[in-house]
Amino acid sequence: MDLRSGVALWVLCGFLLQQGRGERPPGSHLDETAIAEFCRIDKPLCHDEDEQLSFEAVRNIHKQMDDDANGNVDVEESDEFLREDLNYHDPTVKHSTFHGEDKLISVEDLWKAWKTSEVYNWTVDEVVQWLITYVELPQYEETFRKLQLSGHAMPRLAVNNATMMGSVLKMTDRSHRQKLQLKALDTVLFGPPLLTRHNHLKDFMLVVSIVIGVGGCWFAYIQNRYSKEHMKKMMKDLEGLHRAEQSLHDLQERLQKAQEEHRSVEVEKVHLEKKLQDEISIAKQEAHRLRELREGTENELSRQKYAEQELEQRPSGGMH
Repeated sequence: MDLRSGVALWVLCGFLLQQGRGERPPGSHLDETAIAEFCRIDKPLCHDEDEQLSFEAVRNIHKQMDDDANGNVDVEESDEFLREDLNYHDPTVKHSTFHGEDKLISVEDLWKAWKTSEVYNWTVDEVVQWLITYVELPQYEETFRKLQLSGHAMPRLAVNNATMMGSVLKMTDRSHRQKLQLKALDTVLFGPPLLTRHNHLKDFMLVVSIVIGVGGCWFAYIQNRYSKEHMKKMMKDLEGLHRAEQSLHDLQERLQKAQEEHRSVEVEKVHLEKKLQDEISIAKQEAHRLRELREGTENELSRQKYAEQELEQRPSGGMH
């Protein structure tokens, strides 16, 4: 940080402290007894006026909740305060956050709880983010940044203080004042809202989600790669199956052709056998005819020979 920035920061702090002093009503300057009581509760309250203003605001909040003014806020008082002032219909969760195991909350308890709150250590940027996202009053962002309002100043926003709201924050709209006060009161008593709370579980879940997402992407990549390889193998198998089917088809065609040729040969054989049988039958008939013809010829020759022999015998007898 350079010298100019440091001077500007001290000027703003001085302005805030001067305005803060104006938050106290007339006649309420701290006496030595009050300062001693403050020191007993928390040492920084002895000399830090900014802390003293915040403590007074916390004490006013406690006073609002302590209906019987006995110095302690019991469960019934806090329940009534949550229902009537903060308009919570089911304050069970808020009770557990506010009381914990202690059923009676004193001013000192409330201050120590505030000092240990995450909101107490908020930076100006975090307060502005809370103003924009949770309170939904972004028009006052410039004022909050100019006054350098950090988490320490949150209790002063939670009490009904005309000086703080009007003179310091320049907030003229009554509905805006009430809205800011209620949101600040809720934040002081119960911690940061969920939308601004630094949730380690949320961070863990985010990391787990990222890891799961990366793991899912890697698994999808592996699955995609495996699917591509499996698809290639299936395509090769399909090509082999196609070739096998084509070969089977060719064999079936060849078998069918061979069967047709075999049937043709069978028909030709039958025709040839029939032809041979016809020719044999014709040959047999011709042989039978020739045999009969030969027998007839032989008979004719026998008769001729016999006739010749008779003729030869006749002349010899006539000569005698």
